[in-house]
Amino acid sequence: MTPRTAGREGTAGWLLRRALRREPYQLARIGGWSVLEAAPAFLIGHAVARAIEDGFAAGRPGTGFLWLAALGVAWLVAAVAARQIVLAVAAVAEPFRDDLLARVVHGAVRRAAATAGARRDSAAVTRAGLQVELARDAFAAVVTTVRGFAFTVLSVVLGLLTLAPGAAALVLPPFGAGLGLFLVSLPALARRQRAFLVADERLAEAMTATMGGLRDITACGAEEREGDRLAVRVAEQAGAARALARVTAVRTAALAVGGWLPVLLVLAGTPWLLRDGAGAGVVVGALAYVTQSLAPALGGLVQGLGVSGVRLAATLERIAGAAPAERPAAPLLRPAGAEVRLRGVTFAYGPHSAPVVAGLDLRVPEGEHLAVVGPSGAGKSTLAALISGLLRPDAGEALVGGVPATSLDPSARVLIPQEAYIFRGTLRENLTYLRPGAAAGGLDEAVAALGAEDLVRAAGGYDAPLDPAALSAGGRQLVALVRAYLSPARLVVLDEATAHLDPAAEARVERAFARRGGTLVVVAHRITSARRAGRVLLMDGPDVRSGSHDELVRTAPLYADLVGHWQPEPVS
Repeated sequence: MTPRTAGREGTAGWLLRRALRREPYQLARIGGWSVLEAAPAFLIGHAVARAIEDGFAAGRPGTGFLWLAALGVAWLVAAVAARQIVLAVAAVAEPFRDDLLARVVHGAVRRAAATAGARRDSAAVTRAGLQVELARDAFAAVVTTVRGFAFTVLSVVLGLLTLAPGAAALVLPPFGAGLGLFLVSLPALARRQRAFLVADERLAEAMTATMGGLRDITACGAEEREGDRLAVRVAEQAGAARALARVTAVRTAALAVGGWLPVLLVLAGTPWLLRDGAGAGVVVGALAYVTQSLAPALGGLVQGLGVSGVRLAATLERIAGAAPAERPAAPLLRPAGAEVRLRGVTFAYGPHSAPVVAGLDLRVPEGEHLAVVGPSGAGKSTLAALISGLLRPDAGEALVGGVPATSLDPSARVLIPQEAYIFRGTLRENLTYLRPGAAAGGLDEAVAALGAEDLVRAAGGYDAPLDPAALSAGGRQLVALVRAYLSPARLVVLDEATAHLDPAAEARVERAFARRGGTLVVVAHRITSARRAGRVLLMDGPDVRSGSHDELVRTAPLYADLVGHWQPEPVS
């Protein structure tokens, strides 16, 4: 990929081209069915002309009705084709939606990781999700509209040229002028639509912020000032709406020139057409082409591109601009081993916050089982995120196998948080998510090692559909733990990942991971987790010390206090 190509990747145009190129079979389906759907547009003028001239005007009503029946059959075939086109367009639009949604979520996660501790707009992803839905609907509408317009116009042109070339000379020039007028106005429409979307978003953000601070605004007597601030946003939105409406008026002019001026010209040119040999039926047929096919097709294009197309362009521009490029800034690296080493690591949530981790030096040799304990807010989950590379140290370095944790290939480590992620799909898909194509024997072994046999039976087997909402919190954790056990990662970080399991199940899980090999870091939820570990890391903000369970009970009052407050449980 050249730098120029890389720079274009992710733009609105690139996203649209990718969506269309990825489903060539569906595009071929759309084209084939569109030929059948456009059959009435070609047949209508000929059928009307022949029904009049060869049928009713000639005293043969049966012939006239046969021509009209043929047109009716063509409409029935077109209805069947229209249904198939809707299905094919959906098959193109849904992957497009999935791409956009993945891009939005990926960008939101990366921004959240890059701005850890900063104030986050919790509604941003929701707004982006709504934009994705708008883009999907607009994309489907544009594909349907442009396709229908192109096939209809081609059919009408062929019909006019074969029925009455003189009428084609009267119809096609003003139609082309109206189409050109509309296409010329599209860039301005897109700009005004984007400006309206931006103004609308700013007003929504301002309203949300105001509603969230009504008590403080009232307490400070700032109602008038806040009202003035919102009035500015309302005025901006109103101005953008008026500007959009002015440009939108061009659509009416385009329809008048391209859709209805041809009717006037055909009517005015009827004497000339009759002198040229065309019969009355041919004139009526030409008018049928314009009023029943050409004008509606132009109206559909103006409405489709003027609304859905402009909205699609503006929305894609917003999504492409809001989501960072998916390629990482630096290549992901495979570590030589799974040793964890922190050198002078400091991290704080925000430039003015006290460090949660300060100058921490830590070495966890490959193969060691480390338990991390401490009071709530001591920095345990922060340490887990630093080791996993989800957070970047403000100072110092966090290495895994000699590789910076933030540059680590995701397959080299796995982090399981307390709230396990389970998705809709089969149980097998959930369990093998980090190791697709895992052998059946390996899957059975992992399930047995972690004691998940009952869960598999209750779910109905590996290939049964899994509803995350139907699982208990412990069941969701067990699914995520089997997934981590099956993964190729040599570093496993469990951040209270067994909190919803009973003590016996927790002991079985931790022993299984210890036997699995590699490096195991457990943010302990129970005292038994600390006792099972080879070493315990006690965290209390910047104050960190390590040792065995027995050593810390004797030498660390905080640890002894934590042990006393933990629920006593028998060592399994």
